[in-house]
Amino acid sequence: MQTRSRSNGITAALTVLASLGACQRTSRTPADTLVVVIESAMVTGDSRYAITGYDRKLAHLITPGLTIVDSPTLEPVLGLASKVTPVDDLTWDVEIRRDARFSDGLPVRAEDVAGTYQDLMHPTSDSMFHKQFDERFTKVEVLGPHAVRFHLKSPLATFRTDIDFGIVSYHHGVPERGAGIGAGPYLVNEITSTHVLLDVNPFYYGPKPNIEHVEIKIVRDNAARLLMLVGGSADLVQNATRLDLVDEVRDRPRVKIESGPSVFLTYLLLNNTDPILKDKRVRQAIALAIDRPQIIAAKFGGRAQLASGLLPKTHWAYAKDLKSWDHDAARAKQLLDEAGYQDPDGDGPRPRFSLTYKTSSDAFRISVARVIAAQLATVGIDIEVRPFEFATFFADVKKGNYQLGSMQTAEITEPDFYFTYFHSSWIPDAKNPDGYNRWRYINPEIDRLTEAGRRELDRAKRIEIYDRAQRIVAEDVPIIPLFHEDNVVLLNQDVDGYAITPNARLIGIASARKRKR
Repeated sequence: MQTRSRSNGITAALTVLASLGACQRTSRTPADTLVVVIESAMVTGDSRYAITGYDRKLAHLITPGLTIVDSPTLEPVLGLASKVTPVDDLTWDVEIRRDARFSDGLPVRAEDVAGTYQDLMHPTSDSMFHKQFDERFTKVEVLGPHAVRFHLKSPLATFRTDIDFGIVSYHHGVPERGAGIGAGPYLVNEITSTHVLLDVNPFYYGPKPNIEHVEIKIVRDNAARLLMLVGGSADLVQNATRLDLVDEVRDRPRVKIESGPSVFLTYLLLNNTDPILKDKRVRQAIALAIDRPQIIAAKFGGRAQLASGLLPKTHWAYAKDLKSWDHDAARAKQLLDEAGYQDPDGDGPRPRFSLTYKTSSDAFRISVARVIAAQLATVGIDIEVRPFEFATFFADVKKGNYQLGSMQTAEITEPDFYFTYFHSSWIPDAKNPDGYNRWRYINPEIDRLTEAGRRELDRAKRIEIYDRAQRIVAEDVPIIPLFHEDNVVLLNQDVDGYAITPNARLIGIASARKRKR
């Protein structure tokens, strides 16, 4: 009832505002400015010190990398680099395009590339990217004005994807923290706690953006973001609207809805060291008990794709015909019986066992968790949903202080994420508290395969390796892949040409246009 009440409240507010707008038409965004609304703050456009997802989205607009990973299949294409060439298993040469300029007009040089990487590889670096670079490279060597050589610690098949990292200017020495100048389509004019102002980079090497200015407003309230769009004081909202409310604005005269596939996975975390969940049959039973199509229809308005693993079906390394654990309550009950958790009273109220399900305090995510809890109850698993503020929830997950939980991955661009998410060396501990294997999954064969996959340079052989790895993980169910939620963009009717990327970056702003009124 709480969700329905909130939805009805938003509907009523939208109706009132739409009526007022139809009469007055006074709230309009400037013709030379695209107004984007997001739900949490951006702190920096400097790639080196981007922390949040929104920081990284801003950094890709301001500081492009040597390569860019935005295509539907997530294969890297050239960015600031004009050529990327393997010299041997431990060495790669990169040539920098001659027409690339930073937003102050100075050229992008080999010294800038080397400086960016060497700065973050330095032992004193406190950037969140330090570990990523330090474990991959020994040094980045300047070969000439527009040529660098990367020296690797071990063969690295992910190299072309890894250099999709923003380059900043070192023309004036090491740039201050968060103040790096980039060579992207836009430059930062101002960043505050409430908005970010961007201007076109007049020296950008690519096609000049159609819209001179961008204002990114931080609006934390979901209803307020919708009202701004309907009322005409915003032009674009991407993935910042509850998917069960998107259709509330479908018929509004100023709004259009566009969507595209996503590489973000929403999944159920399972603590593989828990006394109950360590049994693979229990994990499989939980997967079978969840009716994912029902959740997609009821909570996401159909705007999500069923998942069978980390990779979406559009990815070049996706393994076809993976075990997907489609909804089968009878088989789930059978597996629970086999695992020793018989139903104590048949159709009675007593459960086979109880689990706690931790989630963030976001109202929509809580509602999804309760649907999953209700579905698990049908096979005799009692679930207590416990919402927490995200920082508390995430801290518990990293410590292993949970049984079930739900989260969304970072952008999955590389099959190498099977190493990051499932290799035993990435289980969080005192040395690596931010390890991604938060379900504490251990499988020596997965360790071997994912190590081999990141060393193998032959694409066909990599596909074979990751095909095997995906099948093992799908069988073991260390996590339950739920769905890839669509990237959904609500747009002002005057805006055309915004390109939605699978990784939900904001680079589509550079191709957007606003029709004159």
